[in-house]
Amino acid sequence: PGRQLPHARRVAGPLAGLALPLLLTAVLANTRGSLNLTSEALLFLVAVIGVACLGGVVSALLASLTASLLLNYYFIPPSGQFTITEPNNALALAVFVVVAVTVAALVDRSLRLARRAASATAEAETLSSMAGNILRGDQAVSMLLERTRETFGMESAELVPRSDQETEVLEGHDGLVKVPAGPDRVLVLRGRSLPASEHRVLTAFAAHLAAALDHARLAEAAAEVEPVKAADRMRTALLAAVSHDLRTPLAAGRAAISSLRSTDVDFSAAERDELLATADEALVKLNRLVDNLLDMSRLRAGALTLHLQPTAFADVLPLALDTLPATSVPVESQGLTEICDVLADPPLLERVIANLVTNAVRHSPPRRRVLISASALGSRVELRVIDRGPGLRPEDRDRIFVPFQRLGDNDNTTGLGLGLALSRGLAEAMGGTLTPEDTPGGGLTMVLSLRAAAAEEPAGLTYDGRA
Repeated sequence: PGRQLPHARRVAGPLAGLALPLLLTAVLANTRGSLNLTSEALLFLVAVIGVACLGGVVSALLASLTASLLLNYYFIPPSGQFTITEPNNALALAVFVVVAVTVAALVDRSLRLARRAASATAEAETLSSMAGNILRGDQAVSMLLERTRETFGMESAELVPRSDQETEVLEGHDGLVKVPAGPDRVLVLRGRSLPASEHRVLTAFAAHLAAALDHARLAEAAAEVEPVKAADRMRTALLAAVSHDLRTPLAAGRAAISSLRSTDVDFSAAERDELLATADEALVKLNRLVDNLLDMSRLRAGALTLHLQPTAFADVLPLALDTLPATSVPVESQGLTEICDVLADPPLLERVIANLVTNAVRHSPPRRRVLISASALGSRVELRVIDRGPGLRPEDRDRIFVPFQRLGDNDNTTGLGLGLALSRGLAEAMGGTLTPEDTPGGGLTMVLSLRAAAAEEPAGLTYDGRA
């Protein structure tokens, strides 16, 4: 914003108004006779214009008076006297003074307009930058206060509660300036007195600070509401999903048991075995769904208890495969017995592998095998579950780990969509990672990376939500 002239400039202008004509007089005196009176007067006019650029119209007026006296005394006959014998010389000296003052006034006005234009441009750029930062949330209120303090050259800037009497810009003693910043705050600046021309700009700064305060309040309110919205979305998705997934095994188990208890039908031994197998499969599926839901809730609450110990993939894989439903997709493994043990919780690792293989079998074409392999990489061991299904688009690589999301499904008839989300959560809880890769030739490869069991870790660790 517009600033008062610095002290050094206010002092230098009048000094130049005296010194520059004297210096020019000394130079021209040594070259007397080489220039005529017109040239000498023009040189003095240039000196006056220079003083106007440096110190303004007042300094230029002082310079023009000094130059006219020096011209009269040293260069207008008779020299060494303030007497003018020729009327033409008197007219020339008068014209010189008028032209010098006029030109100096015009130069000073031009410079003032240029400074105002530059000041207005800088003001507009500053306010525009502040507004953009507020909208983008790039700057906090404290940073805007610091920028206000630096812009106006003050010692301090702060926001204080507003009283009922503070309704306009107020300026007190010792350079204390107050301006309202919203309905309940006042911007207080300390350091120097501000001219009236700067109050308008200060009011604009205060308005930006008020907007920043409102933005901060809205952001805080949104942050408080977001967890509630996320929880509500989770509950809605859960209710929509379990409406089918939990009812299906319940209905199948209930139908099988009701049929077995019925006295109206005489079942053969094979039929009774089939009904018992149906009820058992339904209960196993129901138990797996409930376990997944409970584990996901523990992961989100940060209350999952781990018992990390050296674990062999070859020992866990058969248990994981036993939980798979019957399928026409063959599952094969290679390299599991040669690989070193990993640091994991065996039951949780079994759940992760079972979920990964179930997902691979679900998306594999019939009779196209799912391959499970393991390899060492530095201090970690990687387990790969490789299928030949449709693969995965790059933009879907994060979505598959969102709970209750199943890519390509428009209904809830294929599962809760918890398998991969739970698998990644359990892997991270054990200090590992789970990432998708493209299978060469088509398909998806899920890579489970765990730490090699160099030494047994203490058991009974509690997962707090941080990998």
